[in-house]
Amino acid sequence: MDEAWLAGVPEGASKDSGGVSPEFLAGYLPMLVDAATIGRAPKRAEIDAVRLQGRRAAESGVPVGRGVDLYLSAARRVWAELPAIVRQRDRNAVRAAAEAVLQVLDEAVAAFADGHAEAGRELIRKEESVRRDLVDDLLRGDAHLSELVERAEPFGLDLTRAHQVALAQPGQRLPSIAAATSALERVVLDRFGDRDVLVATKDGLVVVIALAEATGAPDTSMGLATTGSLGKTVHSELSRLRRGSPWRVAIGRAHPGAYGIARSYEEAREGLTMAARMHLDSPIVETRDLLTYRVLARDQPALNDLVYSVLHPLRQARGGAGPLVETLAAYFDCGCVATAAAARLHLSVRAVTYRLDRVRSLTGFDPLDPAHRYTLQTAVLGAKLLDWPERRIPDSAASS
Repeated sequence: MDEAWLAGVPEGASKDSGGVSPEFLAGYLPMLVDAATIGRAPKRAEIDAVRLQGRRAAESGVPVGRGVDLYLSAARRVWAELPAIVRQRDRNAVRAAAEAVLQVLDEAVAAFADGHAEAGRELIRKEESVRRDLVDDLLRGDAHLSELVERAEPFGLDLTRAHQVALAQPGQRLPSIAAATSALERVVLDRFGDRDVLVATKDGLVVVIALAEATGAPDTSMGLATTGSLGKTVHSELSRLRRGSPWRVAIGRAHPGAYGIARSYEEAREGLTMAARMHLDSPIVETRDLLTYRVLARDQPALNDLVYSVLHPLRQARGGAGPLVETLAAYFDCGCVATAAAARLHLSVRAVTYRLDRVRSLTGFDPLDPAHRYTLQTAVLGAKLLDWPERRIPDSAASS
């Protein structure tokens, strides 16, 4: 049979589907023609070829909906353009031809969509792998600069600008930390824009990289008046999830340049570690709030000596040093207001003042005396860092 009547089908179907290339009809049109003219059912190899067309369409960026429109339009046009000799068959023959065309259409569309989905999943896995490698290199800060800048560009990151990093740690084990990132990513992108923002996971933590200008965080040269709104945004959204709470979020300072992300990440990671060591209650940990602790922790021998020299005499108390150190910590945290400290400790004001007096008599440092207060408060911070008195201070500090 002369098939000149088919000449306009590919171009017409392409127009109907919004300009999808007719090349994706290869292998499909012959099946339609055979089904309409001789009632032939599609072969497995032919359906597999259509599945391959779906993969090619996905790799070319053609949406699956438009690809399906292409196939539907082609089937409609083939049926409408059938030569008169086919239409003049008896009713049963026409019905059989229509059923054969519908079978081809059904199987071909399903195969096309399946191939498109397979390719889409592969592209997503590949992108996730590339994204994961990029995040690892950004956070390590040891990759070649020009290569790093080039790899970051497709993800919308301009590494010449200042960025900051937030790390979110779940309070309970999650079956998949990645599940927490999908909802968070939508909110973060909506809040801070779709460029210079990256949400990922690393070592069981949610990692958010954001442009400092968008989050309101100043460059380190501008001081530490604020670290912006990134921490609050991340914590607020993660706290909505049914799993993982309570979340703790640590925010690094904003640093410029390709390696600024690695610096901010290290600050945020150190913030999580320090918050755990210090038994901090705050769900949002900012770098500026931990600078004093970092200075103290940097000189371990001096810190050991300070805690031992100032607080070790408290071990002579009847209940040991623990209750007195706890009272000092609450007293300082409450702005040196005994009534507030008593409420926090669930003690009477008289009990608190008695303990403070015991500290004075045992150590020689008076918590009520501003001249002594700084030494005591620094020693208490050091005790938290060292987990003292639960952990023993090395003998080297005792003998110094």
